[in-house]
Amino acid sequence: MTIIIKNKETLLFDDFKFKCAVGKKGLTKNKKEGDFKTPIGIFELGDIYYRPDKVQKPVSKIKTKIIRKNMGWCDDPNSKHYNKLIKIKKKFQGSFEKLFRNDSKYDLLILIKYNYAKIIKNKGSAIFLHLTQNYLPTKGCIAIKKKDFLILIKLINKNTKIKIT
Repeated sequence: MTIIIKNKETLLFDDFKFKCAVGKKGLTKNKKEGDFKTPIGIFELGDIYYRPDKVQKPVSKIKTKIIRKNMGWCDDPNSKHYNKLIKIKKKFQGSFEKLFRNDSKYDLLILIKYNYAKIIKNKGSAIFLHLTQNYLPTKGCIAIKKKDFLILIKLINKNTKIKIT
């Protein structure tokens, strides 16, 4: 089964239809780092990351990982760690998306494997399916409500893909 992002505000999976938010500047076939656009295509899903201090371990057939205070996702095209999970250290040179946040956006997230297997610098990084409380546009990710996220992750498995059209 495939998760389908049908338009800028609809996520479909099987018989379920959820409201969602996408990048502030819409969808694109030509994603670039920092363009506030969500990439178009069919992508594999990665692991589910969660904050155990805020949510219970999710029930899913997909592997789960705990988000720790020192975790980030490198979004610096000049770094050898571009579009990879990193441990944030004081010496780390470059920019990154902090996964342990004060807001609730990343209390639960799934990696969307965009620009992932063969990474191309400046092609975009840190594309996630994460939480929203208000459906405000994202920086390029896809965001849904927590209750919908919890339903979705019970239905998907490691073979589920996401199709953004």
